[in-house]
Amino acid sequence: MRLGLYGGTFDPIHDAHLAVARAAVDAFALDKLLFIPNRRPPHKQSLTDAPYEHRLQMVQLACQADPQFEACDIENRDGKSYTIQTLHHLRTQYGGSTQFFFLIGADAFAEVLTWYRVEEVFQMTEFIVAARPGFEYAIPKGACVHRMDRVAFGESSSGIRAQIAAGEAATGLPIPVAQYISKHGLYQKQSAGGVA
Repeated sequence: MRLGLYGGTFDPIHDAHLAVARAAVDAFALDKLLFIPNRRPPHKQSLTDAPYEHRLQMVQLACQADPQFEACDIENRDGKSYTIQTLHHLRTQYGGSTQFFFLIGADAFAEVLTWYRVEEVFQMTEFIVAARPGFEYAIPKGACVHRMDRVAFGESSSGIRAQIAAGEAATGLPIPVAQYISKHGLYQKQSAGGVA
């Protein structure tokens, strides 16, 4: 099995996330792609704007549009969400023959050498790195990296949050996600320093 893993805060999940995920599934013949919201991301200096439970619900709603997408709550645990722990849990769940492909934006991959036990991460998964305007990255020793330059992120979660906080209609959101945000009054008042 070729399993895609897409981690992030998804605060909120938006159309660019889904477009990049779809492109990765098609380009690398992935059988399934798991969207894995971080409960407590280790590299974010501030807390997320929306609580984990809301972010997971929005991911679940967004994934309903594609049968190969699945929301995964494996990082719903205490403490920081380290990729190496997630990979070990998924290895137990899916078995040794499953091939992992970790989908990540170029901005986040540029910081990959700061990850906890990153050498082990390189041994357990290949990376699909999606282009992000203005971000370049080097490929570290030991990492297997596939570049995906034809699809780049347009929207950003921080931009969408700013639109909502300013009372504007947010663009670039799946309809069920936009409805969920409106229903629960998320992002109405932007918290200090929150970016994604």
